[in-house]
Amino acid sequence: MLPAPNEPTAGSGAGDAPRTHAFPDDTRTIRTHAGESIEDARNWPGIILVAVGIVAMALTLTAAGYGFAGWAVVAGIVSGVCIIAGVLVIVAEHRRIKAREGKRLRDAAGH
Repeated sequence: MLPAPNEPTAGSGAGDAPRTHAFPDDTRTIRTHAGESIEDARNWPGIILVAVGIVAMALTLTAAGYGFAGWAVVAGIVSGVCIIAGVLVIVAEHRRIKAREGKRLRDAAGH
């Protein structure tokens, strides 16, 4: 296994012990929450819900464009619920990470 660009080259042989990975990765970044949305698996349901909401919004616009008012209303409701629920899940998880560090959500640190 080859070392990453910012890792030392010594000890990169095949017999090395596996590295443990902890979140946040303070050794490779100066930002406190860089990559939090992808690294923390508890954010994934929120990200997926937002993505489903965006797809449902596209379906809403398509149904409305073709004149299917009933389907447009249903897809619009699904879109709104998915986007709002996804954002709430992401904010709740971000708030949980901040509370674990003893900070508030609006503290001016990191990003």
